[in-house]
Amino acid sequence: MRFDMTDLRLFLHIVEAHSITQGSERAGMALASASARIRGMEEMSGVPLLHRGARGVRPTQAGEALAHHAGIVLGQMEQMRGDLQIYAKGLRGQIRLLSGRAAMAHLPEALRRFLVDHPTIDVDLEERQSPDVVAAVAAGLADLGIAADTTDTGSLETRPFKTDRLVLITARDHPLAERTSVAFRDLLDEPFVGLPSDSALQGHLATHAAREGRQFKLRIRLHSFGDIFAMVASGIGLAIVPDIYAKRHQEEFPIGIVPLSDAWALRHLLVCSRNFAGLPVHARRLVEYLAVE
Repeated sequence: MRFDMTDLRLFLHIVEAHSITQGSERAGMALASASARIRGMEEMSGVPLLHRGARGVRPTQAGEALAHHAGIVLGQMEQMRGDLQIYAKGLRGQIRLLSGRAAMAHLPEALRRFLVDHPTIDVDLEERQSPDVVAAVAAGLADLGIAADTTDTGSLETRPFKTDRLVLITARDHPLAERTSVAFRDLLDEPFVGLPSDSALQGHLATHAAREGRQFKLRIRLHSFGDIFAMVASGIGLAIVPDIYAKRHQEEFPIGIVPLSDAWALRHLLVCSRNFAGLPVHARRLVEYLAVE
């Protein structure tokens, strides 16, 4: 059984995208060529590697095993390549970094410093939900991830990145805008503006509402914080967001910012890796810029 690096990389892209078409695009390969390679891999292995359905593909048990080992092999190859390049033309490479939405606002400054200091290293940054970040890093589909500590990181190694505080935002003339702090349970009779139901933050808030035996009165779900602030400023409802976004938009919209008094409103963002010591040298260098708190 002989799979080359192109086979393994293609298979991981397909598993991650749940689609042969999208996986082939990510691998920079024509669909017909990608399909032929997957069929060839299944013939060589003697077992189906993918379940094919109307909504895409997912790995069989054999496919999951292959994806696991492919991630290890490709990671080791990248580490070897990066370590050797130090002795050739200097430190070069590309780092795949996945991040939850809460961390995205904190990343630009750290990444700017890193990219300025390392002009021959590129960063492939993509936003995902924290559970998806953890799953992708665990599967070897990314070098590093950043997730909130409200997500179970399983066997991944973690290091602290930033602290993220959740705050209430209100219209500037709302009675709650004058408060110095407020408890979450005292807000649950109010109408809210929120993120889509699959967002990690919205799930986090829904969990704590359920613990109070209550539900959010969500009037509308929006995809961007800018749209949420505009709705709140118009008096449509309240919202709970990370304070870094609230401060960023405070001058743009007439809003009030009130800290939540609940202990869980303080979240810790974590840099995640399968094995920090086993990362390619250029990825280990990025960790030094991220894990600084």
